[in-house]
Amino acid sequence: MTESEIKEKQLGKALLKLTQKYGSPLYAYFTEDIEKNYRKLRSAFGDEGVHIMYACKALTNLVVLKFLKKLGCGLDAVSLEEAKLGLLAGFKGREIVFTPSMVGGADYDKAVEYGLRINVGDLQALEYMGKNHPNYPVCIRLNPHVYAGGHEKISVGHVQSKFGISIFQMDEVLDLVKKYSIRVDGVHMHAGSDIQKDEQYMEAIGVIFGKAEFFPDLEYVDIGSGFKIPYRSSDTSSNLEKIASFVKEKLNTLSVKLNKRVELLMEPGKFLVSNAGYFIVEATVVKKAPGKTFVGVDSGFNHLMRPMLYDAWHDVINLSNPNGKSQKYDLVGYICETDTFATDREVAEIRVGDFLTFKNTGAYGFNMASNYNSKLRPAEVLVHEGKDYLIRRRETFEDLISTQVLPDLFY
Repeated sequence: MTESEIKEKQLGKALLKLTQKYGSPLYAYFTEDIEKNYRKLRSAFGDEGVHIMYACKALTNLVVLKFLKKLGCGLDAVSLEEAKLGLLAGFKGREIVFTPSMVGGADYDKAVEYGLRINVGDLQALEYMGKNHPNYPVCIRLNPHVYAGGHEKISVGHVQSKFGISIFQMDEVLDLVKKYSIRVDGVHMHAGSDIQKDEQYMEAIGVIFGKAEFFPDLEYVDIGSGFKIPYRSSDTSSNLEKIASFVKEKLNTLSVKLNKRVELLMEPGKFLVSNAGYFIVEATVVKKAPGKTFVGVDSGFNHLMRPMLYDAWHDVINLSNPNGKSQKYDLVGYICETDTFATDREVAEIRVGDFLTFKNTGAYGFNMASNYNSKLRPAEVLVHEGKDYLIRRRETFEDLISTQVLPDLFY
């Protein structure tokens, strides 16, 4: 048995033990893996003048946020609610980049009140900040018009994307900056999640560095993220050293042109937490049909939406019967919609009552969960230094109706 097979066997036993203790469905995260991913980025990009701002939309559990802060991360928040969670977890205002999408002035007013780094992605927001908060520094999110490949819903730097100010609108940007004497302290771009080729990522980064020299007050360049991670054994991942070398060269050139040291921000989310997470479910039905066998589980896209929303692949392991004979199954959920986790997937023989785990579910798993079909959201557990901790209890029916208001009607 190889070392990786031994590790997977040990992991399977640990996940099964967690499920027996906390029940299913269950999200489980391992801090050891989160830290390994963080150290990989630090090793490639270095420490000096480099700020890793965790994109918390991937996973916002407060305990996870506190752990990432302890490692040395800042935070990327796309909503005021995420920013407030960050503040609650102990992050200071300037340790949080606020990068909203299509919000009104009230959100920017609050962001100023909280002391956040503000990243504007449309001309209206830039003008609003200039008019209403003339002395507050602003970062500008630019759309580099680079297609990042992969699923169309996670490529956000192309010409038809709603995100960022088009690089073809630079004249309007500069006019507003001059008109309101806006202090632009950063430029930002994010071409997408899971960028397929390093060259695409570097092309987008190069575009932004080319525009950065227009801003003499610049303090940092934010390259977003999009580092590719492997979901299948045959998948490749981003060459961090190659990207880091390219970025450092651009950063040095820009620093010379502006005659000041310019710092680097990046916003990894999926890269930090995805492979640290596992989603565990129980097989409730094994249904044989002509030419196909369905396995129903005690979950659906209300708990794990990525396979249905993005056609995402998540490896599946039968924790209860890992040595069973491999068979093909369609793994489906209990939602009254088409909620197929996997089609024609080879898994060790599945029996009713077996526990299965979906790998790589630390990012955009629980955070995309809902109460669709009035189903309840699962529990979350964190494993740290060999000990497990419940970090979110399982929802109850009382939770489901707790925000509903029942006026004196229909009696």
